[in-house]
Amino acid sequence: MWHIKEEIAPAVLLVVDFGGWYSLDTKTSNGSSSDSIIHHTHVSLLKDVIVPYTHLLPRLQISENTKRQTILYFKGAKHRHRGGIVREKLWDLLINEPGVIVEEGFPNATGKEQSIKGMRTSEFCLHPAGDTPTSCRLFDAIQSLCIPVIVSDNIELPFEGMIDYSEFSVFVAVSDALTPNWLVNYLRSYSSQQKDMFRNNMARIRPIFEYDNGHPGGIGPAPLDGAVNHIWRKVHQKVPIINEVIVRERRKPPGVSSPLRCHCT
Repeated sequence: MWHIKEEIAPAVLLVVDFGGWYSLDTKTSNGSSSDSIIHHTHVSLLKDVIVPYTHLLPRLQISENTKRQTILYFKGAKHRHRGGIVREKLWDLLINEPGVIVEEGFPNATGKEQSIKGMRTSEFCLHPAGDTPTSCRLFDAIQSLCIPVIVSDNIELPFEGMIDYSEFSVFVAVSDALTPNWLVNYLRSYSSQQKDMFRNNMARIRPIFEYDNGHPGGIGPAPLDGAVNHIWRKVHQKVPIINEVIVRERRKPPGVSSPLRCHCT
């Protein structure tokens, strides 16, 4: 679909993240690698909307939460592309750390049951980048009331401005996370009261990430506090920003060039 990227660029795109948009790919229609760059104006925080992945694990009610024995949990593939190099380094640092579970996992029935158990019995769940900055693992952790530990220096998340992720997540700089013994010691510094506050906040905001409307076959109105309506609210917020960019582009004198902020028309 490389040949139509210019046609769809002006649309408001719904994307799960911006992780794969800045790389070169040689698979183009004419074989020229220079034409395969997806420029920053094809996707833009100004006009596009980041949406949540669909979670795969069932919801744990706050009343069902029990004492958690593991300090930090991660299940997934060790070897990933792009930003996944950080994951590999973290894996090697944490694999023998007491109170930490780091294990290979696959998206099958067995892996799902292991993830349910691991996330529900762990205080924190690790979220390093893989092929892309985010994944459904983040939203599975939220459903499991496992406090997300997001290791990233540059990540964009769904519905920011509507919710504050720092109220239920821990954000860690890559340089700190890759310092030996730093991460687990930092997580152990959180008090029981702080962790309970994180989980209570997670329980409160979880509906915003829910696509399911609870009706058989999904036939029925979308819940007012669910993901679908929040996506539309976010699109509504983008409209005046897009209009402003269009007006600014149109009023430029002929022959004057300036950085294109987004591919808005």
